[in-house]
Amino acid sequence: MVEQNPHRPGRNFTSRTSPAVPPIYLSTTFELDDASYEDIQGTGGLHATWYSRFNNPTVDAAGAEVARLHGATGSMMTSSGMAAISTTLVTLLRAGDTVVAAKQVYGDTDDLLVRDLPGLGINVIRVDAFDNAAWAAAVDKHQPHVLYGETMSNPALRLLDIPAVAKLAHGVGAKLVIDNTFATPYCTRPLQLGADVVVESATKFLGGHSDVIAGAVTFDDDKLGEEIQRRLITFGGCLDAHAAYLAWRGMRTFNVRLAEGCRSAAAVAEAMVAEPGVKHVRYPGRDDHPDAGALVKTVMPDARGAMLGLVLEGGDERALEVLRKLKVGLEATSLGGVETLASVPFNSSHFNMTQQQRRDAGIPDGLIRLSVGLEGAETLADDLRQAMG
Repeated sequence: MVEQNPHRPGRNFTSRTSPAVPPIYLSTTFELDDASYEDIQGTGGLHATWYSRFNNPTVDAAGAEVARLHGATGSMMTSSGMAAISTTLVTLLRAGDTVVAAKQVYGDTDDLLVRDLPGLGINVIRVDAFDNAAWAAAVDKHQPHVLYGETMSNPALRLLDIPAVAKLAHGVGAKLVIDNTFATPYCTRPLQLGADVVVESATKFLGGHSDVIAGAVTFDDDKLGEEIQRRLITFGGCLDAHAAYLAWRGMRTFNVRLAEGCRSAAAVAEAMVAEPGVKHVRYPGRDDHPDAGALVKTVMPDARGAMLGLVLEGGDERALEVLRKLKVGLEATSLGGVETLASVPFNSSHFNMTQQQRRDAGIPDGLIRLSVGLEGAETLADDLRQAMG
C-alpha cells in the first residue's frame, strides 16, 4: 500500500464555500491536470492556474475588478505602475520603431522615454500634449507605431484630447496608450474614447489606502492583452497575491471614495480662489481651467477628479513653507489615498528636472499638488488657510 505524503494536504484542502472576499492564494504553484497541460501546450500557460508568475486567483480577481471599473474586456495586474507602463511599451515597440509621446508625463515615465527606450533602438519623438496640430505633424512625419500620453497631466492637471489623438494614431495603424492614473475610471474611461491600452498605477486611487504598490494594464483586445501578458511573465513584473488582495479591497470602496474626493476637491478649489497669496487655482472643474468647455466635458463628463493645484506667490520656497505648516494634509509624495497628500513637484515627482525644464513642461514655480482625501472640504480649506497664515 502506498501511503500519502504526510506533507501533502488532502483533497479536502480546497474549500467549496463561496466567500464574500477572495482568499489570498499565497501558493507559488498549483496542482497540474489535463486542462493545465493543454493550456501550457496551446498558449504557453497564459490562462491556466499553475504557477503564480503566470496566473494567481487573487491577482486575477483584482484584475477583473479593474476591468469592471473600465467596462473593459480584461485587465492584468502588475507589480507597480511603472511595470505596467514599461511592459506595455516594450511589448508594442521594437528596435527601429517610433513612439510619439507627450512632453508632459510623470517623471519616471520621462526617464523611460529619454534614457531607456532609445537605448533599445526605439525612436522617441516628444510633442506638446495639448497641441493637436503638433501631434498631427509628428504622426504625419514619423509614422509611429505607438502614441503615448496621460489623460490628466502630472502635476499641471491639463487634459489630453484623447479622441483626437486616437484618430491620429489609428489613421497610421498605431496604438494609443493612455496613463489614466490621475483621472481614474471614475472620471474617464479612455478605451471608450479610442485608446487601445490603459495603464495605471493602482497604488493611487484604485488601491486608495496608501498601503500597496501595484499597477494595471487594461484593454479590450484580448490578443493584444495576451502579448502584454507574455512580456509581463518574461520580465517578471507579476504582483504578489497579498498586494493584489489589498488592491482588490481598496476597489470595493472606489466609487464612494472618488465621489467624495471629487466633491471636496471642487469645493476646496472654490474656497482658495480668493485667498491672499494664491496666484492661481488649477482644477478641471473650474471655468478658468485651460481645457474648460467641450474638451473637459468629453474627457471627464461627469466628475472632474480629486487632484487640485495651487500656485502660490513666492515660488517654490513659499510653497514648501506652507506644506510644512499643514496639520491635516500630509506632506508626502504619491496620491489617491483616503488621506490628503500634498507635495511640491520640484523636490518630489519632478526632482530630476531643472527649473526651466519644469517651466517648459507647464509646471509653474510655487505649485502645490494636492491629492484630496476624505477629511471634508471645510476642514481642508481651513487647514490651508492656517498654513498660509
